[in-house]
Amino acid sequence: MQAPSILLTDFYQLTMGYGYWKMGLSEKEAVFHLFFRKHPFKGKYTICCGLEPVIEFLNQLKFTNEDIAYLGNLRDNKGNNLFDEGFLNYLQRLEFKCDVAGMPEGTVAFPHEPLLRIKGPLFQVQLIETALLNIMNFSTLIATKASRIVTAAKGDTVLEFGLRRAQGPDGGLSASRAAYIGGCHATSNVLAGRRFGIPVKGTHAHSWVMTFDTEKEAFRQYAEAMPGNAVFLVDTYDTVQGVRNAVEEGKRLRTKGFEMVGIRLDSGDLVDLSIKARKILDEGGFPDASVVASNDLDEYRIEELKSKGAKIDTWGVGTRLATAYDQPALGGVYKLAAIKDESGNWDYRVKLSEQEIKVSNPGVLSVRRLFENGKPVGDVIYNMAEEKSNTYQVFKGKEKSYDFEMGEDLLVQIFEKGKLVYQSPDITSIRENTLRNLELFKDIDNYSYGLDSNLNQLKKDIISKNRKA
Repeated sequence: MQAPSILLTDFYQLTMGYGYWKMGLSEKEAVFHLFFRKHPFKGKYTICCGLEPVIEFLNQLKFTNEDIAYLGNLRDNKGNNLFDEGFLNYLQRLEFKCDVAGMPEGTVAFPHEPLLRIKGPLFQVQLIETALLNIMNFSTLIATKASRIVTAAKGDTVLEFGLRRAQGPDGGLSASRAAYIGGCHATSNVLAGRRFGIPVKGTHAHSWVMTFDTEKEAFRQYAEAMPGNAVFLVDTYDTVQGVRNAVEEGKRLRTKGFEMVGIRLDSGDLVDLSIKARKILDEGGFPDASVVASNDLDEYRIEELKSKGAKIDTWGVGTRLATAYDQPALGGVYKLAAIKDESGNWDYRVKLSEQEIKVSNPGVLSVRRLFENGKPVGDVIYNMAEEKSNTYQVFKGKEKSYDFEMGEDLLVQIFEKGKLVYQSPDITSIRENTLRNLELFKDIDNYSYGLDSNLNQLKKDIISKNRKA
């Protein structure tokens, strides 16, 4: 997945940036936070994902000669150059100078907590908004969906099969990466396997079986070609007979020193067929052969099938994972929270709304996760630039006491003044971080998170001041 161009942005980022430049505000220091307001899928947690693609984007942030030429040819409503030559020269000399902090991928996050904190020149922190949201929103959404599916599978193998139904090549790559981080065991996406180091899995399609005169011949020829990858798709014609044919071919494979891996079901009554398939496999001498199922699966369908006694141990999940079928967008946002005045002091900002959930938080924010006996008990959003309280206002309304020392900050430093200072873990380590987080939060009901009480008061004061203005 190639890092996107700096022009992967909404046009208004450039028009605002031009305005900042003309008014002499481009280099004024500001702080933005990227966060979401509600858990996706009506769930109780969200898996942060997308930091590595963000790093790749920011690490090569610059305007090319071709970018400048394109912008120089844009015209206003009177046919004049939209941007001054001085502004274009400013863009061409742009060097990324921001401080960036973010949650490591695989971290369980909650509403209003900054997944990213960006501090730096106003023009730069504004310019990168769209790309950061594009990357983080989708990756976080898919990683969360994958984690829900993996949780529903209760230890079974989950394979991501969504490439052919994904939202284009970039969407397919992003989805495969995020799904693996969310806990999937492998992907069918070969390019994702090469680029990200994700294990790849796959067998054959119905077209393979239909190429030969009989199903038996198709299985035999596939076993000849791929004796160490013998998973047979058994539902092209008669599923139960297909399982019997697979057992017959499995016995022949054994005489050559290979073991049949399993069979795959892609249609029909998956409960009934899997039970029958398991019985045939066991009686045929293949108790370790897997029963793989696909066909429009998600966490709800997997839970239903397991509750009805399906004998499936491997789940191939495609469309409903790679497209986040039941919720197409996370809805993450990116808001200005502070800007420095002429004296170098922070001037805090709040975006107001008639909807309380859309009122933003002021400050230079971080998140403190509190622990008792090794288990997380609460998250506190606090303002790093001001004194912290010893209580926090839970978003449900009540106030709770906490000991700041009994916790750890979730945001880690990624860039300092534009220089990358973070060593990214490999993708397997990120996936393991997700699984650790899911284990920590498996009893997630009534988890408390909210604003440090001093920050909560600061927010109230700013809201009161702005509403009187």
